[in-house]
Amino acid sequence: QVRLVESGGGLVQPGGSLRLSCVVSGLKDTNFALKWWRQGTGKEREEVAGLTDVKGSTKYADFVKGRFIMSRDADKNTVYLQMNNLKDDDAAVYYCNARDVPLYIVSGQKRGDYWGQGTQVTVSS
Repeated sequence: QVRLVESGGGLVQPGGSLRLSCVVSGLKDTNFALKWWRQGTGKEREEVAGLTDVKGSTKYADFVKGRFIMSRDADKNTVYLQMNNLKDDDAAVYYCNARDVPLYIVSGQKRGDYWGQGTQVTVSS
């Protein structure tokens, strides 16, 4: 069973930093993708950053480029999102997402997508 547990959210002033963590367990050693998403109040969930296992490359949404850094510690089964120079618009619930890409594709996007419970990030002075 795949399980994702986020932590590290909290209250921070504009311009401050936070580091989110996501411990991933139960994910098979297959072609998978790890992503961070967020959902602000009254807004749709949006992708923040993603890391693919095959290429090991990381992609960022334009609105966080140069401020956020996604990384992974394979030994600890943990992915991180270092968030710097936080802005009011960054306030949201941040979710960790793991996707078993082959299963996701073969099942017609019905299986293979796993989510954590989310961690709240509040940006306020």
